[in-house]
Amino acid sequence: MGKFALRGLAQSMARELSPKGVYVAHIVIDGAIRSATSPNPAEKPDSHLDPDAIADTYLSVIAQPRSAWTHETELHPWAERF
Repeated sequence: MGKFALRGLAQSMARELSPKGVYVAHIVIDGAIRSATSPNPAEKPDSHLDPDAIADTYLSVIAQPRSAWTHETELHPWAERF
């Protein structure tokens, strides 16, 4: 329920603030983030998100063209099974 509330809040903020030129995006990071203390396990390569790849995604959302706009982006490890 809590994550759905965050999504709703972001949508409400986007509707209210977009006429004032403020862009609101909802980005879900669904997984562990790789770090020096939390590397990818050898038996599960690509199971942790790369911090640089996360940053690249944020930059692409910020720089996206207005003719193809996204409000929500979800990031998860490639090795994750659905």
